[in-house]
Amino acid sequence: MENEQAVVIRPSQDKDVEAMLEIYRRHIRRGIEEGVDDSGTPQPDDLRDRRKNLRNRRFPHLVAMLGGEVIGYAYVVLFRKRPAYRYTVKHSIYVHHEHLGQGIGRLLMQGLIDACAAAGFRQMIGYIDADNAASLGLHETFGFSRVGVLPSVAYRYGHWADTIMVQRSLGAGSTAPPPPTPLSSP
Repeated sequence: MENEQAVVIRPSQDKDVEAMLEIYRRHIRRGIEEGVDDSGTPQPDDLRDRRKNLRNRRFPHLVAMLGGEVIGYAYVVLFRKRPAYRYTVKHSIYVHHEHLGQGIGRLLMQGLIDACAAAGFRQMIGYIDADNAASLGLHETFGFSRVGVLPSVAYRYGHWADTIMVQRSLGAGSTAPPPPTPLSSP
């Protein structure tokens, strides 16, 4: 019998940044021809600062670990910066290409949903490439509904591609008002 190691989901740490960026860069560059400017890709210090900001605001930023290596990561940010949207988050999940189809995204998604619900968020939003059937299926498994299509917003692999917007409620969702928030809250 093969000795299988367990995947561990934990909060990200500064030491994870290089591995997260390697995963991110591979996903973002897929289908983009050489020579296209990618100066907007975060650098290690950018990601460390982002992590610190998210941690200070108690937003989940998770990694999936296997045998001491980062094989995926996930995080949320506010959907919009205006105060009315403070209960809605937008999430992202990235899995190392050698570990796709192994349930890593499922573990990260469950971790995000649990952490966001515990923090009092009421809605999760995601944007998914329309041709990413695996991600769309994962989101549907976790109760996300397709709520919109952004036609022809990405240019990859030599053609225009659509993006699908998905959403799911957390906790009481929109069935009850949120708890009172002190005026001093961000």
